[in-house]
Amino acid sequence: LKAPTIAETGGAVPVTIEIDSPMTADDYITTVWLFVDHNPTPLASQFNFTPACGKAYIQERIKMAKTDNVRVVAKTNKGELMASAPREVKVTIGGCGG
Repeated sequence: LKAPTIAETGGAVPVTIEIDSPMTADDYITTVWLFVDHNPTPLASQFNFTPACGKAYIQERIKMAKTDNVRVVAKTNKGELMASAPREVKVTIGGCGG
């Protein structure tokens, strides 16, 4: 999980998620969830993958209401869940919650 330490605006915070997975028919990431702990809707996004994707990589911009923790949870095709350590992003102005 890559996210800035400080975001000048909460309206478009850049986030990159890259999960080390072989992405083969026997071993791949099926789902990735991105959470912002105290946003009005904590689930910021969800992505689904298949082995045909080649790699589990996401780059997006999310809205954050205020300074908060961002975290990722990923699920494998075997049902295993993996979670990232939380990453704090300090929003200085203009969060999505006002």
